[in-house]
Amino acid sequence: MTAEQWAAITPLIATGAGAPAVMLAVAVRRCHAAAMCVTLAALGGSLVTAIVLAAPLGAQDVGHMFRLDAYAAVYLALIAGSAAMVAAAAWRPMARWSAQPEEFYILLLLAALGAQALVCSVHFASLLLGLELLSVPLYAMIAYRRREAAALEAGVKYLILGGASSALLVLGMALVYAEAGTLRLGELAAAAAATGALGLAGWGLVLTGIAFKLSLVPLQMWTPDVFEGSPAAVGGFLSTVSKGAMFALLVRYYLAMDVARHPAPWTLLYAVAIATMSAGNLLALRQRDVKRLLGCSSIAHMGYLLVPLLAGGATAAEAVTFYLVAYCATTLAAFGVVAAAADAAGEEMGDIAACRGLAWRRPGLAAVLTVAMLSLAGMPLTAGFLAKYYAVLAGVGGSMWALVLVLLGNSVAGLFYYLRVVQALYALPEETAAAGKPLPRAEGTTALLPALALAALTAGVVWLGVQPGPLARAVQAAVRSLF
Repeated sequence: MTAEQWAAITPLIATGAGAPAVMLAVAVRRCHAAAMCVTLAALGGSLVTAIVLAAPLGAQDVGHMFRLDAYAAVYLALIAGSAAMVAAAAWRPMARWSAQPEEFYILLLLAALGAQALVCSVHFASLLLGLELLSVPLYAMIAYRRREAAALEAGVKYLILGGASSALLVLGMALVYAEAGTLRLGELAAAAAATGALGLAGWGLVLTGIAFKLSLVPLQMWTPDVFEGSPAAVGGFLSTVSKGAMFALLVRYYLAMDVARHPAPWTLLYAVAIATMSAGNLLALRQRDVKRLLGCSSIAHMGYLLVPLLAGGATAAEAVTFYLVAYCATTLAAFGVVAAAADAAGEEMGDIAACRGLAWRRPGLAAVLTVAMLSLAGMPLTAGFLAKYYAVLAGVGGSMWALVLVLLGNSVAGLFYYLRVVQALYALPEETAAAGKPLPRAEGTTALLPALALAALTAGVVWLGVQPGPLARAVQAAVRSLF
């Protein structure tokens, strides 16, 4: 490989090197702090090299399977930063739940590497490799609290359904290969015009496998149960790193295949977008558990993202990328609060009633969760408002009037359950069991890392809502590499 190609894949090398480094450190001596430091160093190295080395380079094809361009560099940085925030959120819970927490960081790094491989994929073989490298560690991360029945149930559900979706994905790839005779994206795009019934069936199955990871209707029913049983940090990883990587992959393939020229898949995605936005909000309206609510909210947001995707073009790709950055920062802040608000026994925030009076007991956490909920609702002066604005703008530019109206209507409906959480935060606490258990104040270095992460995420959400220009320009420059 050339020096430029080595520089382009440095972010993946940094993330990939972190997993064996943690394993070697654990083999020498078990130390939770050392495992965390190595993890953050690997992810920090990946983030910096994605910005400094990968982004300035032109498109670099590594073999026939990966393309490292400016678009991929944005998502490589986003995945590395999000994974680092997940590690910070998991720091204290892992110390409480497990006598051997170091293995969690190995799984986290491997899953992050799989997500990074996905955003660079231009070949079905690399797509499958990245997807499985992302999914297999997630099965263990979800069930990491193995002594709890809810965690094991969530892990088994995700394992069975994830295995079934992967089987459908592989079958779809086989059918597409039988029709087109190639697995490479560029050659598939050239052969798309001649796709027959076999190829269409194959693409339908491929889309089914992707739809499962994104919780698109009708493959969304696993989401509330898995989010409820997972540790809050893992729920944040599922919402951001996993779904963000899959959507970045979907954008690359959608634009390369010019799906808008093919009525059948475009119409299918159109119907899925409407159903996903509506189902996500309807499910969230019925939730009383905070993690289940955030899981259902993630379904609705994946539906919102389909609106600019269906509009197509450079503006749509820019809107999707900006939306994902804003969504990742906001969602990680919300899950970070759920993890940080655990009681002395390590029990995470559950029912919304447990939030009651949090502002009077832990005002800092309440402020962060308030900002996150307002951003998810799309309120002004937050990143979520501008993210939805750009999505609506892309939809209007593509004359997607029905989708835009459904998006706006569902956003209004979403205000109810987001503001219900905010109302509970600032309600006067009651001296009842429903008011939640007293929350201990963390002290020492164990509290510093999660606090810094939450502060950075909250500042990012507000900054993007007030000053989106630098990110918008960076996204615009990156998206040009797709055209």
